[in-house]
Amino acid sequence: MIGNVSRRHFFFGSLLAGAVPARGYGAVPSLKRMGYKSPNEKLNVAAIGAGGRPALVLTHCETQNIVALADVDWERGAEGFAYWPKAAQYKDYRVMLEKSGKDIDAVVVGTPDHTHAACALACMQEGKHVYVEKPLTRTAWEARLLKEAAGRYGVATQMGNQGYSHEATRVACEILWSGEIGDVSEVHAWMRPAIWPQGMKTVAAPSPIPETLDWDLWLGGAAERRFTAGDENYRQFAAERFQGLGMRPRPPRPQASQGQGAAGRAEGPARPRGGGFDPSRYGFYLPFNWRGFHDFGSGLIGDWGIHILGPANWGLQLGPESLKSVQCVHKDSSPPFTFPDRLTLRYDFAARPNMPPVSVYWHNTNRDAYLPDGMAAEQARKIEGQGPQVGPTGGRPGGPPREPQGSGYNCIFVGSKGYLGTSGRGEGVGLLPGSRWAEYKLPPSFLARSPGAATGSNTTAHVHDWIRACKGGAQACSNFDLAAPFTEWLVLGAAAVHFDDKLLWDNEAGEFSNFRDANRWVKPRYRKGWELRL
Repeated sequence: MIGNVSRRHFFFGSLLAGAVPARGYGAVPSLKRMGYKSPNEKLNVAAIGAGGRPALVLTHCETQNIVALADVDWERGAEGFAYWPKAAQYKDYRVMLEKSGKDIDAVVVGTPDHTHAACALACMQEGKHVYVEKPLTRTAWEARLLKEAAGRYGVATQMGNQGYSHEATRVACEILWSGEIGDVSEVHAWMRPAIWPQGMKTVAAPSPIPETLDWDLWLGGAAERRFTAGDENYRQFAAERFQGLGMRPRPPRPQASQGQGAAGRAEGPARPRGGGFDPSRYGFYLPFNWRGFHDFGSGLIGDWGIHILGPANWGLQLGPESLKSVQCVHKDSSPPFTFPDRLTLRYDFAARPNMPPVSVYWHNTNRDAYLPDGMAAEQARKIEGQGPQVGPTGGRPGGPPREPQGSGYNCIFVGSKGYLGTSGRGEGVGLLPGSRWAEYKLPPSFLARSPGAATGSNTTAHVHDWIRACKGGAQACSNFDLAAPFTEWLVLGAAAVHFDDKLLWDNEAGEFSNFRDANRWVKPRYRKGWELRL
């Protein structure tokens, strides 16, 4: 005891005094710069991307009005166009903002990563609130730009890393800050290799551009290249690689019940489903396969790292200002234009207020990338029905609950007094070994829980959190003040993949200081006419 104050409460108080931002992660009201909307009025919501993931996110906005949709690929966007037939339809989001802008309050951006920044910036410059799918941007420079833009234009923002709205993510932070596992010196996070094709050595021969696709608009600011849907050699490569990784095609998620005509939607067409993957359905670049290309995506680092490392980013107060270096310490290959299947990244951070230096590892691997010395996976795993019931008891991220594999975690914090694990997008949390969790009592909860969390859907809670912010309420929990720095340090790992040496980060300059060539992966070069300016 320190006087009449326990060590736990002393740790909480000293930590919160210096490490938790005054804005409180959504626990305090925003400035209500756009507060003309009362909580009972409906927003007019548009989307850039009318099929797949953005359409699925839009279904969680159906308490509002869906007024406009833009998609460069009208085959891909067909499900959204059919489901919301009253919404204005466009191929070019810039034309949508010009012609329907007066009717739009907020926009969901769900395009490929390389166009996130251009779409979001254009919307914010028109005074529109934005929800941008994860990762916020493909590059670190773009992330920093969007943070500045959000502040300049005074709009409500949210990145689509929905695990940030889960109670378990908050519980993980509260356990870390309670001092239960002591000082954290390492974090190991991992995900199985990518399900999309990557590792190709040649580009398939050009093929005709589908009439439904505006290829130039899809490319956006990326370097010009010929369209290809792939050839037979590519399709065979994709199928063999997929089978070689021991994967099976994932069927689309089950369709929900039909709507009743609310929010401008049709009662007959199927509800947008999102999810599912069958390599035989997709071409060389799109849809979906773009994630593995250096010019279009950030691989699993941006696709799943932004989810799995969410509790670490929040709980350990990580940011580019404390990042010292990043290095790709292992990769199984060096494909010419895609990410490798297996790799390990190491990020080294300096001490933060009340926290020591920490090394964060990201692994692309099929199995537990880390277990404490002498602890088997079965010992690490939670004991079913015992201990605090926060999130799932185990299993890999994605898909329905099932028997846990390995430890049941895909992120483990190494502390001076013990170990903490999280799973999925942050939906699960526990102490290792499972016997310790079985006897554990949670610390007091003080982080505000997300609105809509009672629905049981991370995405619903996350979208409702943003809608509340759009109407002048508390800032969303992954607003760009928080999401942009997180994205910035994380996607620097995508730059490090191109090099074997440690890259030293100069945060003030916003660039690597020892390998100038690496900075072309920090700030991209845009095609003429696609440059980004505030």
